[in-house]
Amino acid sequence: MTNPTATDTTVGQSQGRLILRRFVSNKTSMVSLVLLFAIFAFSISAIGLGPIPGWWQYNYYQPYPVLDAGRPTLSLIPEWLGGAGIALGEHPFGQTRIGIDYFAQTMRGVQNSFVVIVLLAGVATVLGTVVGAIAGYYRGWVDAILMRITDVFIVIPTIVVGAVVGRMTGGLGVQYLAICLGLVAWMGIARLVRAEFLSLREREFVEAARVAGASDMRIIFKHILPNAVGVVIVAGSLIAAAAVILEASLSFLGYGILPPDTSLGRQVSENQSAFATRPWLFWFPAAFIVVPALLINFIGDGLRDAFDPRQKRFSVRRTKELPENAEHRG
Repeated sequence: MTNPTATDTTVGQSQGRLILRRFVSNKTSMVSLVLLFAIFAFSISAIGLGPIPGWWQYNYYQPYPVLDAGRPTLSLIPEWLGGAGIALGEHPFGQTRIGIDYFAQTMRGVQNSFVVIVLLAGVATVLGTVVGAIAGYYRGWVDAILMRITDVFIVIPTIVVGAVVGRMTGGLGVQYLAICLGLVAWMGIARLVRAEFLSLREREFVEAARVAGASDMRIIFKHILPNAVGVVIVAGSLIAAAAVILEASLSFLGYGILPPDTSLGRQVSENQSAFATRPWLFWFPAAFIVVPALLINFIGDGLRDAFDPRQKRFSVRRTKELPENAEHRG
């Protein structure tokens, strides 16, 4: 007999609530999500964005008098530990050779990175999902044509295609660059969605929808796609993480965002010669490239675990309780 006092907290919950519950219970993913939004919100509040004013006194493009050879004034060691206290100072990340405030410039690079993450991942996810869904559902010659097109794009190195796209759109603004990069970054998710649709199209609920007279588009987007949304979301999070590195790489090579705007990759490229004498000009933008990419990957891992019902966490406490429960049931 089972323990009558035990209750199943999952009874009566919808699939969406179960997924949300599993994701929220993943501490690493939740902390990563909070930190990611905190970085983005901090960059907007610091220097503003569009009509939103910022609290920081300097902008990211105007030179100012160079103070103390441009060294960072940021202090994070409290006075009771023998430090100078916790303070930003006049130029927390230092200044460039011509006197531009590096904190404002780095925050502008962070904003552009998040624009690229949202637009590139959004465009690539939508396009890849549509292509993969149609190919996996119809199969036959439709699948053959779409997958051969996918193969053509996928064998071309992304950095090469991105360099061509960046050269044509980098001067138009980060939005155009991100959208155009998204148009050439959909191949991986298309293959994943196609594989999922090939499996789901043979299920009973799809056959029932066909017998009921549902159209192909309704079956694809109303019946099959909701069951494949886990694959779509996880693949989209991986694209978002890769978008940070792709944009930084293109800007580093001079094919991404162009002046007077700036990006984290361009900042690293412009100051690589000063690495030995002014390393802070390299480390601050490099940190804001690596940290968001890692946070997005942690979030993607949490989403994968939440959408996969086969993922089980090992609990030492529950393992120790099993023999006791077995004795009570006996």
